[in-house]
Amino acid sequence: MSLKLQSSLLVWCTMALALVLTSPTRADLTDDQDHEQHPKMPSSRAYVELDEELDTKFWYDKAQSILADKLEHHKKLNENRAKNIILFMGDGMSVHTIAATRNYMGDSNKQVFFEKFPYVGLSKTYAVDERTPDSANTATAYLTGVKANYGTIGVNAQVKRKDCYAGADNSTHTQSIAQWAQEAGKWAGLVTTARVTHASPAGVYAHVANRAWEYDTKITKDGCSTEVNTDIARQLVEWPVGKDLRVILGGGRAYFRDKKMHDEEGILGLRTDGRDLIKDWQQDKKEQGAEGHYVWSRKGLYDLNLDKTDYLLGLFDVSHCPYHGDRTRSRLDYAEPSLSEMTEAAIKVLSRNEKGYFLFVESGRIDMAHHGTMARKALEDTKEFAYTVEMARKMTSEEDTLIVVTSDHSHTMSINGYPYRRQNIFSLAPNLATDEKPFTILSYANGPGYDNTYNENGRIDLTNVDTYQPDFKFQATVPLSSETHGAEDVGVFASGPKEHFFAGNYEQSTIPALMAYAADIGPFAQTKLKK
Repeated sequence: MSLKLQSSLLVWCTMALALVLTSPTRADLTDDQDHEQHPKMPSSRAYVELDEELDTKFWYDKAQSILADKLEHHKKLNENRAKNIILFMGDGMSVHTIAATRNYMGDSNKQVFFEKFPYVGLSKTYAVDERTPDSANTATAYLTGVKANYGTIGVNAQVKRKDCYAGADNSTHTQSIAQWAQEAGKWAGLVTTARVTHASPAGVYAHVANRAWEYDTKITKDGCSTEVNTDIARQLVEWPVGKDLRVILGGGRAYFRDKKMHDEEGILGLRTDGRDLIKDWQQDKKEQGAEGHYVWSRKGLYDLNLDKTDYLLGLFDVSHCPYHGDRTRSRLDYAEPSLSEMTEAAIKVLSRNEKGYFLFVESGRIDMAHHGTMARKALEDTKEFAYTVEMARKMTSEEDTLIVVTSDHSHTMSINGYPYRRQNIFSLAPNLATDEKPFTILSYANGPGYDNTYNENGRIDLTNVDTYQPDFKFQATVPLSSETHGAEDVGVFASGPKEHFFAGNYEQSTIPALMAYAADIGPFAQTKLKK
């Protein structure tokens, strides 16, 4: 071998060895990838360690306490018959919403009240014809025990949305647990922060092929006849289940009066049939010789003697009631009652029946805030919802009152990035994106928050933007005027008689069957199942 060739080989070997020594190995590449997937963020100056969490014994003691509670409940399964049932429904309250509310309350180790209930399950929310559901078909499921088509209420899946004739066919109508309760001699009622004719509360008493048919004009706009189809507001006042509801509290005054009629605040109604359904409701109670009271303000509700009220109708807004946080910010808390105040009044009225009651309570505006990608308002309403559940549990006994807390469907909001332990949930994540710009801890897969995410120059820099503002629209990936529902399962939390039945994963339509079995009413009464 020539000296020149030997020299060339030596140089090549030296370079190859250097390349081997400096090139990333497979292990190096994996390590870099792992660092990107699980970065170690700099410590937050605002973070203060909890001394007890540094001790192994703290976590062992906490687990021991939880284990002891579970063993105690297992020893004493509550097999009592439920005299009363309260179904709490957080509209759009996904598992992510509950987890984010914990952080809004101060820390990840917090619990919203109903998370302390001894039994938790998951329900599947799909519609018969759609994977992602709406509040109409889900209300039919968790209130009547029948899965239905998207947009329909109180009818089975033989009815397609806007089918004028199939929806009017009594053979397609389903029965709600409120009807089962009434037939058993119990009282029934509903409370909502939405309109009382909206999709979720309508599931208590209505049967329609389109959730939009809240008043007469909506039916004719869809090319159907009001002679064949009865709007939801009329069904509430005229049809048996709605007519016999002892408590109806929420919004939606405009849907009960003609467009030429002014309400108590001088606002015109929306109907075109010349009807004042509120007067019709009052006249019906008068003819019965019952104490029926209509109120439209918080003061009116508080001035009532609930001990002498047989029927209570409260319509506190022309449309939906305000977001809970806005009640304080806009000083509406003096004018309109909160969800907890309405629920307290409802329980006081219904508790007068010795045979018990069924009460449906909906926090309707969690969903609406999510649709607007206004996460702060959604969490404020969830916090009030949890407080209302806590108040109801304190007003009742676990021995005879079953409380079930659930949601109709989820939303696309997620908690992302690597926020510090007790960082404000409405702030920006501490880690920057690859474009060196920050992003919000809470974000949506789609919705109007897109306008705070992208512009013609790419991603928007939110460094100097106040993301704590109640109306701030959190970032979204896909531009839509309204954020969509999610299709994943939702939580079901139970406390009271037969609470242990609500563990596991099941169809949403199973929920009223379990409640009815616990109360021994309707088609799922224990005596009927034994036949």
